[in-house]
Amino acid sequence: MELNAPNIPPFEISHSRPQRIRPKSVQFDDTILLHDDNASLIYVNDPIKTNEKYEFSGNEIRTSKYTLLTFLPKNLFIQFHRVAYLYFLAIAALNQLPPLAVFGRTVSLFPLLFVLCITAIKDAYEDWRRHRSDKKENNRESLVLQSAQFHPMKWKEIQAGNVVKIFADEMIPADMVLLGTSDPSGIAYIQTMNLDGESNLKTRYAKQETASTVLPDACAVSGVIRCEQPNRNIYEFTANMEFNGHKFPLNQSNIVLRGCVLKNTDWIIGVVVYAGQQTKAMLNSAASPSKRSKLESYMNRETFWLSVFLFIMCAVVALGMGLWLVRHKDQLDTLPYYRKTYFNNGPDKGKKYRYYGIPMETFFSFLSSIIVFQIMIPISLYITMELVRLGQSYFMIEDRDMYDANSGSRFQCRSLNINEDLGQIRYVFSDKTGTLTENKMEFQRASVYGKNYGCSLLMADNKTAAADSGKRRWKLKSEIAVDSELTALLQKDSNGDERITAHEFFLTLAACNTVIPIISSSTFSSCGNGESNEDIESIDYQGESPDEQALVSAASAYGYTLCERTSGHIVIDVNGQKLRLDVLGMHEFDSVRKRMSVVIQFPDNVVKVLVKGADTSMFSILAHDNEGNNGIRHETQSHLSEYSLQGLRTLVVASRDLSDAELEEWQSMYEDASTSLTDRAAKLRQTAALIECNLKLLGVTAIEDKLQEGVPEAIESLRQAGIKVWVLTGDKQETAISIGLSCKLLSADMQQIIINGTSEVECRNLLADAKAKYGVRSSSRGHQNLKCKTDSRYGGHDIPNDTKSLSMPKWNPGKEEGSTAPLALIIDGTSLVYILEKELQSELFDLATSCRVVLCCRVAPLQKAGIVDLIKRRTDDLTLAIGDGANDVSMIQMADVGVGICGQEGRQAVMASDFAMGQFQFLKKLLLVHGHWNYQRVGYLVLYNFYRNAVFVLMLFWYILCTAFSTTSALTDWSSVLYSVIYTSIPTIIVGVLDKDLSHRTLLQYPKLYGAGHRHEAYNMQLFWITMIDTLWQSLVLFYIPLFTYKDSTIDIWSMGSLWTISVVILVNVHLAMDINQWELISHVAVWGSIIITYGCVVVLDSIPVFPNYGTIYHLARSPTYWMTILLIIIVALLPRFSCKAVYQIFCPSDIQIAREAETMRKQHDDVQSRLPVSN
Repeated sequence: MELNAPNIPPFEISHSRPQRIRPKSVQFDDTILLHDDNASLIYVNDPIKTNEKYEFSGNEIRTSKYTLLTFLPKNLFIQFHRVAYLYFLAIAALNQLPPLAVFGRTVSLFPLLFVLCITAIKDAYEDWRRHRSDKKENNRESLVLQSAQFHPMKWKEIQAGNVVKIFADEMIPADMVLLGTSDPSGIAYIQTMNLDGESNLKTRYAKQETASTVLPDACAVSGVIRCEQPNRNIYEFTANMEFNGHKFPLNQSNIVLRGCVLKNTDWIIGVVVYAGQQTKAMLNSAASPSKRSKLESYMNRETFWLSVFLFIMCAVVALGMGLWLVRHKDQLDTLPYYRKTYFNNGPDKGKKYRYYGIPMETFFSFLSSIIVFQIMIPISLYITMELVRLGQSYFMIEDRDMYDANSGSRFQCRSLNINEDLGQIRYVFSDKTGTLTENKMEFQRASVYGKNYGCSLLMADNKTAAADSGKRRWKLKSEIAVDSELTALLQKDSNGDERITAHEFFLTLAACNTVIPIISSSTFSSCGNGESNEDIESIDYQGESPDEQALVSAASAYGYTLCERTSGHIVIDVNGQKLRLDVLGMHEFDSVRKRMSVVIQFPDNVVKVLVKGADTSMFSILAHDNEGNNGIRHETQSHLSEYSLQGLRTLVVASRDLSDAELEEWQSMYEDASTSLTDRAAKLRQTAALIECNLKLLGVTAIEDKLQEGVPEAIESLRQAGIKVWVLTGDKQETAISIGLSCKLLSADMQQIIINGTSEVECRNLLADAKAKYGVRSSSRGHQNLKCKTDSRYGGHDIPNDTKSLSMPKWNPGKEEGSTAPLALIIDGTSLVYILEKELQSELFDLATSCRVVLCCRVAPLQKAGIVDLIKRRTDDLTLAIGDGANDVSMIQMADVGVGICGQEGRQAVMASDFAMGQFQFLKKLLLVHGHWNYQRVGYLVLYNFYRNAVFVLMLFWYILCTAFSTTSALTDWSSVLYSVIYTSIPTIIVGVLDKDLSHRTLLQYPKLYGAGHRHEAYNMQLFWITMIDTLWQSLVLFYIPLFTYKDSTIDIWSMGSLWTISVVILVNVHLAMDINQWELISHVAVWGSIIITYGCVVVLDSIPVFPNYGTIYHLARSPTYWMTILLIIIVALLPRFSCKAVYQIFCPSDIQIAREAETMRKQHDDVQSRLPVSN
């Protein structure tokens, strides 16, 4: 048995009806709210008894990842997820063995230790900042009731059962049930920005039974609260309370949650029910994950294959060594370069000289080969990638197109690990409020008494209520444009139907809402023109719905200013005259009725019901009196259609008088429904139906929702790029749908599938019916097929090889067999409770991925993360989450890429994000331009590094095969060390940071080019194998051409080694030069400068007499054969690659290659046009 249904709004449960008809308490006879075995017992002001069973946590929180004891093992465990690190750890361990000490034992540890230490220092600094934040949070102080007096206590010492006092503008330290407030009626106003991202004020209430007994300075309260177990649902709270012999229900409107801020209320007193990690805020905050790029995870796969190559090469060397030893076992002591016994006459004569027998020598040869060939798996690649990502981040940060002048915020790169993931995003999960919208709405049009107003709006002077001079006036926070004709009608001294209808229209806008007026007084002195001083009061409105704020502000601009609200009455200033209206009851907006109504009593005891709601639910409950009303209704409907076509948010306004009999019947039913423990929402709807009928149509409002600049265009570009945009919001369903229409996410031709279930069975049936109706197939083959082949039918278009071009056929994602329109799924948070936590996830996944658009409404923070996780677990697609509030943190952390908006709602989202920016529209350039560039660069960078090191290792391998498998080298140790550090590293970094395959204009003009990342065109297994085959060919050419050229000469081995060193450096740099798309001056300096630096280093090394290669370069450089050999190596090695590239680009060009050619032709055309003489 439940206390309340999930969709019950807090306001209608208590305190919305007048106190004169509300009993002091609600008695429970034989009905028990919660089963004792499931309930948590909170003893008010008795934390010791409350916590005697240790079922409640303390109030200390921890968001850090490490402690002093766990940092080293945990951090190393995370770092060694990189397979290459494990490999180099094994290499370093092998090098510690005496028979295998190819390099110095200590020196061999330096590269790995350097990388591990740098990363560990970075992680330690980040976690130290989290510890510092936790310490600051835990050591805050609040007043706690102790010995009938309030004393300061640190937050971390607060426990469940403590009675806590909070003052205005202070943050709530734990989840608390309100016992009393500074307002006599028990009202408190809170800001829930840290929970749901909304900056508007919310109303909470203390029960009258407790509010009347609580004193501000000291109080002695006791009682028992029986509440549900800690859970993540921030929109529900189910409990009851025993106090002074009474037992009454508690719900969401009676609890304030940790992280909220008290506003416009001097103080509140409450009892802690959930503390620390059990608070709803902490249960909704997921742990910060360690993110790695998808491309880097693919690198582990290729690293495995390189390890296989390495094993094969080492096995060949070891086998060859074993066979050679067997063949020459009788000659080992006589060979000049191999021996197994000591020859000297000392005490060691005749003993074995580092000889362990043929089997062990073979085994040691295998291990020595691993050490010699170790750079086959390049640890330098990880350092290079970090430097390249750093450079890419710099250019993203400095991009002026992503600078937000309004907030003064520029783009931020908070994570350097996932730049390339920006080029492969398939799903974007976006918050609504503050992310897609500015959270600003403006009253634009109105239809009153069948007449259209708002076509010619004039900006008011920002002072409302056009009263006579000397009367008090109101100054709105923001300017409102008003229609002069409508203003004149309202000020007309007439009792005509049109004037009365306009009066009731704006009266309804001012009264039918839950908006809270915030007033600050000031005196305005008018100088000149003989005007007298005026008392002007600045007024602002706070409410749960920005729509309501806009409507109330509009009413104020037209002279109907809501200036006071309590639990029992409201005061409206009508053109300078205060009108007090008693609020007898209010039926909040819900998704079933799609309307809201308030019953008010005028000073002359006339009772009216004022209603506003969606047109689909309002026209059916209007009265049909006469032809005149039908004419007004027809005109109003035509105006409504006009407003909708303009993308405005509309509401129909109506009213009617209530007779004494109707009022009495409604009051009786309303009282019973409001205090019911079961089916409360259904009973309140039935009660509302009594009075929401036979209404008089007053008019229609039209509000423009202020989207952020460029949002519709950005969403359309993302959609063309094959990215699916899902909106996950805590707003009401109707609000989310309206926003979807405004930002062009939804279109009028879409089939909307709405899932609003209140039970597991109902959700299952709704999902099954939708799948059957629109022909959605189930993924019954499991997740493997989904992971192997992404469902590219809906959003990401995998282009067939024979149709790749910029003029691809237009695809209609979301169209299913049997349907005539694309699909849009709209689902609420209550349904997600049953779907995500039950066995319905696969059904939701099937349906959602078959839709072009998904809107999730009224979702809790962790439900947002659950939706993201649903896609991550069932596909290999990359996800991006973008939001601006603390309620988006879990979603941002769960997604592969998290983006925070530097908005109006704090910096929690920014602090938890990987990237941060000022506006949603910047996401377009971030993904389509920088994401594309980063992916193309890093993809090529990885393949090139594999090639660069492999060609060097294979060259050594061929040499070892020709030197009796001896694991010796013709190259000096210095050449081997400097090859990756100096000779070839700088060009790789420069190209990885600066190279651009296409200009930003082309990438923005053709969003479908982003699909290259979806198809893994820059980095895939096929490219890896092609690169390895090319590497094998180049290494053979590199080794054997010099060998055959100098076959009959007297050149020494160090001269050959010098030739091979110079040749391999020139080869890999020319190879890189062939693939550079955009040459810059610094690119020329890096590529050709590296070759010059290599020659310079070789000259220096060959000039040192103690080195065995002393003077070799001077003898080689004099010979034309030397230069011809290098030229021949370059031509023969790169000819197959050049030929294949030419054939492929001519006969099978990719989208990018076509776009590059078009870009080049456009530039040539522009150059020609610029040279033509200008005719007169």
